[in-house]
Amino acid sequence: MAAVGRGRASVVLSSIPLQILLYSNAVYYVFYFLATLLMIIYKCQTFTYPNGNLALDLALLFIMAILEAIRLYLAAKGNLTEEEKPLGISLVLTIGSVLLSVYFLVWETYILRADLIINALLLGLYGLEMILELFAIAAFVR
Repeated sequence: MAAVGRGRASVVLSSIPLQILLYSNAVYYVFYFLATLLMIIYKCQTFTYPNGNLALDLALLFIMAILEAIRLYLAAKGNLTEEEKPLGISLVLTIGSVLLSVYFLVWETYILRADLIINALLLGLYGLEMILELFAIAAFVR
């Protein structure tokens, strides 16, 4: 797509599908965070947590929320300003978010079916984002 500004044509390289996916991920992550927090509270009331595991699960959830906010900000900024550096950093942070999501999918103290479903959806979003971020970085570098 070409944008005309001040007599010159410039090509817009920002990825609209990536921006839509980033927005969708931000909305979904709010749901994910609240659902996971409520499930941890439910599990705490229903099951007996081994010493330290409740604190670990909660700490990792809050670390993941902070990481997600930074990751989404950098990805949106990089995409809209057509800079590969923020997108690259976001890509690296996505790997950290994937690892934390895998923790809640596989290694969390107690895993409910709802945990499996919401983490599988989150991992799917991460996979799509990583692919679109790679395409956007390739377009910006060219």
